[in-house]
Amino acid sequence: MSLEAEVRTHFIKRYNKEPLLVTAPGRINLIGEHTDYNEGFVMPAAVDREIIFAVASNGTDQFNFYSIDFNETFSFRPNELKAGGQWYNYLMGVVNGFLQRGLQLSGVDCVFGGNIPTGAGMSSSAALCSGFGFALNEVFESNLSRLDLARIGQQAEHEFAGVRCGIMDQYASLFGQKDSALLLDCRSLTHEYVPVNFRAVQILLIDTKVKHALASSAYNDRRAACEEGVAALHKRNPTINSLRDVSIDILGILQQLVSADVFTKCKFVVEEIDRTQQAATYLKSNRVREFGKLMFETHWGLSHAYEVSCRESDFLVTLAEEVPEEVFGARQMGGGFGGCIIHLIRNEAVEKYSLKVREKYVATFKKEPDFYSVALNEGVHLN
Repeated sequence: MSLEAEVRTHFIKRYNKEPLLVTAPGRINLIGEHTDYNEGFVMPAAVDREIIFAVASNGTDQFNFYSIDFNETFSFRPNELKAGGQWYNYLMGVVNGFLQRGLQLSGVDCVFGGNIPTGAGMSSSAALCSGFGFALNEVFESNLSRLDLARIGQQAEHEFAGVRCGIMDQYASLFGQKDSALLLDCRSLTHEYVPVNFRAVQILLIDTKVKHALASSAYNDRRAACEEGVAALHKRNPTINSLRDVSIDILGILQQLVSADVFTKCKFVVEEIDRTQQAATYLKSNRVREFGKLMFETHWGLSHAYEVSCRESDFLVTLAEEVPEEVFGARQMGGGFGGCIIHLIRNEAVEKYSLKVREKYVATFKKEPDFYSVALNEGVHLN
């Protein structure tokens, strides 16, 4: 049974009516890490890992949910919205976003299930918020734009999950296009579709099985370091409002104003913003090897400068660098501290390389990595 059929069947058995069906994809980010909340550029894409929602209005003031993956039910009313770390807190945040905009909602019945691995950097939480928001928008004819829904999803993560994320994850899930990446300008919130024609190369994700927690103090500390650097420069030059406004030359001034740690974090972001724009140029001309080299640069910046890597991630990227004819680029993907390593790898090398990596990884860390080949897919849509 397909995932869509499974979700629909669960819904009909539970609620005895026909639902609206919505698919919300996870996302990868080819390059551009920790630049989104600094108004820089990122290059995400929606993928063929997804959450499917079955939703229908129930004519009451109660929101009823069943998560197939967790085998859990939960219900709440609009006066019971609260922050927390559970899956239903994200959904509460989405409802709150609609209500704050003065939109009329009544209760819904909802069943959802998916195949996005949690904690692997494919942003299951953004798919959860974006897909449910899209479904509410359809059911109640709220006429919100996809950008509105992305902002609601981001707000839900900020206020109801304690994650001070940028908007990239929600944006990619909502605006994705098959066989394309998005070059997203996180200042203007506009994007350009960049066709991805790797041909003989596929995108392989290797999950370290180290589960990161974006709400942890480490992630929020990185963001605070960036804000400290901007504040110091803004006092000198009021036109500087984010690290997007900072050139390599201006970094020299910043070095005199902040601690070495804050400077190092800010320097990585400024370089990563430049690197992402260069990567888009390479992608447009299908220069895969040059694109991959920038991915390696990003990883070691994340590891040594931004300090959001881990032993397992560095181990996998080091293995990738040892076979440049097979793997063109690799880096840790997502907020950091584990999750997936994204690889650009020759099609014919995937099986042999995966076996070798599994053997060495298990011998070193005594745990099995997971492997996912992904294709670039359409953003949130009705089934």
